[in-house]
Amino acid sequence: MSTHTPITGRPVRVALVGAGNRGLTYAEWIKAHPERAELVAVADPRPAARAAAGAPVEFDDWRPLVENRIADAVVVATQDRFHVEPVLALAGAGYAILAEKPLAPTEEETRRIVEGVERSGVLFAVCHVMRYTPYTDLVKEVVDSGVLGQLVSLDHLEPVGWWHYAHSYVRGPWRSEKDSSPMLLAKSCHDLDWITYVMGGRIEQVSSFGGLKHFRPENAPAGSAERCLDCAVEDGCPYSALKLYMPTLREKGAVWPVTHVTEAKDEAGLVEALREGPYGVCAYRSDNDVVDHQVLAMLLSGGVTATFQMVAFTEQTHRQTRIFGSHGWLTGDGERVTVQDFRTGATTVHELGVSGSNAADGHGGGDAALVEAFVTAVATGDAGAVRSGPATSLGSHLAAFAAERARHTGTVQTVPAQ
Repeated sequence: MSTHTPITGRPVRVALVGAGNRGLTYAEWIKAHPERAELVAVADPRPAARAAAGAPVEFDDWRPLVENRIADAVVVATQDRFHVEPVLALAGAGYAILAEKPLAPTEEETRRIVEGVERSGVLFAVCHVMRYTPYTDLVKEVVDSGVLGQLVSLDHLEPVGWWHYAHSYVRGPWRSEKDSSPMLLAKSCHDLDWITYVMGGRIEQVSSFGGLKHFRPENAPAGSAERCLDCAVEDGCPYSALKLYMPTLREKGAVWPVTHVTEAKDEAGLVEALREGPYGVCAYRSDNDVVDHQVLAMLLSGGVTATFQMVAFTEQTHRQTRIFGSHGWLTGDGERVTVQDFRTGATTVHELGVSGSNAADGHGGGDAALVEAFVTAVATGDAGAVRSGPATSLGSHLAAFAAERARHTGTVQTVPAQ
């Protein structure tokens, strides 16, 4: 239970730990709403990242925030493997915390975080941004209305996107389980959390299959080179780094994902980064080991079944979902929801008109709504304003860990009940 005291008469003071893409996204909302919140400090070892945050106080490490409490709340958006120590220390110092997902790459570390923040009593939220989108609100409204009757099953697809996978999970920071976490946890604890939120039940059992099928040295095109800049056949390769990044720089400027590749703003800087860094390595010769496709079969509480598929080889677009009930069914694609009522035969289409399925586009409104909910919770002292506290998030993490055990052992795994 949170013991946070409401804040009145001034904006919520927020510090940012980790000024990467996610951290800067949350910071932008804070800076755009000065009447609600104020970014007072940033902690990041990279000078350019600190400068991009635009906070009046800068640290190259998060520890000074523990020693000198200068904010009401902290956003922890470091890499996956560097959440445990700052979260526990900052919670111990009394900060309200918004933590990027996944909480940690192992079950033991995840439990340490959850137990630590619950023991500290601080307000704690997890960045499961999919819970906060208008699309999710609509799907949940339909499900909770009872129009589908008794819920029976769900089928959910995460189309990662061919270029997004190559960027983040072949060449990027999440390409290695050892250095980051399993793909299912890094990318899709969002989805497991979303399934439980929308369906109103926890995942009790899971089986899983998948692996790294395509991005292997033996699948490299004939005549290809170690780097795209030196490759005679890169023009015909869908994963050419030149094709992925150069048009974005020329048409949109230095925006994501180019900003992950280089801090430079021009083509010469991008070429240099592709010459020297991981984003210019042939997609078939990287040191990646995370899966490029995975399927899950799940049993939810109440006997409801669910399937989930995450696959790299798609366009980069919204998740797609079908929910099957005894009296109706729902299909959704992130922008519209179609419901057929078996009792009347009527089909209703709900158009949202939203766009933006990925991090660059604010996750369809989820990023902004998440930060707004967190700031509201800190300001009012009402933890109910956030939809993803520590115990709730632990459930989806435990389901991901169980699915990985199932994938590696070819078994059906029971998900611990906390």
